Amino acid sequence: MAVDDGVASYGPGGRGFYGAVTVSERGQIVIPAQARRDLGIAPGDKLLVLGDPEQGLALMSIQHLMRNLKGSSALLEQIQQHVQGDTDAADPEG
Repeated sequence: MAVDDGVASYGPGGRGFYGAVTVSERGQIVIPAQARRDLGIAPGDKLLVLGDPEQGLALMSIQHLMRNLKGSSALLEQIQQHVQGDTDAADPEG
């Protein structure tokens, strides 16, 4: 996908290229604004960081992955426990 003055053009299946980012000294990156808009990523959303030694990194929302993993109950249970752990940690009474 080419980005020209904030206007994106999309490839097959809506997939595309949003540009390149630079990793900061603290290991942070900025997700391009057009990607955040197109994919509905908002401040406070949690993203999973998936990795493959041959293919690199991918980011995915927890909700999207959970919908796609209905057939994998063991992995789904691990992710749900992680999400619940984050919720419990944020709750001082939990």
